[in-house]
Amino acid sequence: MSLDPVGLLYLAASIATLVAALLPRLLGRVPVSMPIVFVAAGMGAFALFPDLPDPNPLQHPDLTLHLTEVCVIVSLMGAGLAINRRFSWRTWSTTWRLLGITMPLSIAAVAFLGWWGLGLGVASAVLLAAALAPTDPVLASEVQVSEPLTDDEGGDDDEARFAVTSEAGLNDGLAFPFTYAAIAISLAGVAPSGWLGKWLLLDVLWRLSVGVLVGLGVGWLLRRMFFSSVSQRLGFADRADGFIALGATFLAYGAAEVAEGYGFVAVFVCACTIRAGERAHGLHAVLHTFVEQVERLLTVVVLILLGGAVARGLLEAVAIEDVLFAIVLILIIRPLLGWLGMTPGKTGPRERGAIAFFGVRGVGSLFYIAYALEHGDFPGAERLWAVASLVVLGSVLVHGVAATPAMALLDRARRRRAKQRGEQTGEVDIPV
Repeated sequence: MSLDPVGLLYLAASIATLVAALLPRLLGRVPVSMPIVFVAAGMGAFALFPDLPDPNPLQHPDLTLHLTEVCVIVSLMGAGLAINRRFSWRTWSTTWRLLGITMPLSIAAVAFLGWWGLGLGVASAVLLAAALAPTDPVLASEVQVSEPLTDDEGGDDDEARFAVTSEAGLNDGLAFPFTYAAIAISLAGVAPSGWLGKWLLLDVLWRLSVGVLVGLGVGWLLRRMFFSSVSQRLGFADRADGFIALGATFLAYGAAEVAEGYGFVAVFVCACTIRAGERAHGLHAVLHTFVEQVERLLTVVVLILLGGAVARGLLEAVAIEDVLFAIVLILIIRPLLGWLGMTPGKTGPRERGAIAFFGVRGVGSLFYIAYALEHGDFPGAERLWAVASLVVLGSVLVHGVAATPAMALLDRARRRRAKQRGEQTGEVDIPV
């Protein structure tokens, strides 16, 4: 007798939700991350129950696109709300180095490897490079800042966690111009005369500018709504709940997309703008907690489906050169170029090594592959999905195992350095 697939889905969803709520506390400091557990659970569930629907993304392109899209934008809002460091060009210097040096060099290196090592066409190689360039805000939670803090609580972030969080928040949007370049090449050919001018004006200048401006505008309006003198007298902020964060997320994203801007950029900028207002107010913690819970649930769904797709043959097209490509990207290209991008800089060698190493690849990469395949003409979609998924799985495993002990080691070194200097334990701006 075959099992009811709908009933199985409800049963799996209930178990996944309960485990998602309890797992972070159960794992504690064990060097096994939540993504590892849920990918493994998805592989096991879809292997054991053949009546479950096939979660292969090629068979469900619209669902894959929009599920990963929502997961990323909710995660971007959570990342922006958690950042405690005040914005300035100087204090965010590590972020600018990662975005301006490490990211373009990574795209160039991965595109070359995709073309030369994997034998992909130019458009497919550029797409793979763009999709695998950004540090992911969804799966990097173990190495990101955790929650909003007031100045009295030591309201700044250590350099390693801040750099990974701010990089993840911005480079998911900054990878979009390169994705559009890949789409343009796939439709118009490699010759730049057919697409370069439009790409520079529309996909780079216009879309980035609109994303930033919409994010600032929506964030400013929401700050005025909750933190102005009138709203404080009426108690708007005290009565608000976590749903405001979802409203802000969808408002910033939707407005930017309608204006043909980058919604990813708008959401993160909006979150940072809201966070900059009345930093000691408890509303920030309420918003962040709600977004974190929604993000965790969406992440569980994506990871279980990814594990299920692997169990159903997503990686069948993987060859030995694809495995070598994933290893080189995770263990050589990102760490090397991350270190290069931050040298010289204000980070100490341990912090620099952690930031360079933890370039987590995740749900954002899956979104870009799904988006480009929907809008461009890329032969060998199965190969692109297989390679991108392999890199994501490798990142989940390597970074998931290394994150907890690495960050604990970094924290201990920082406390020792602070104690040696006679400063308060936990001071965060001490290079280590």
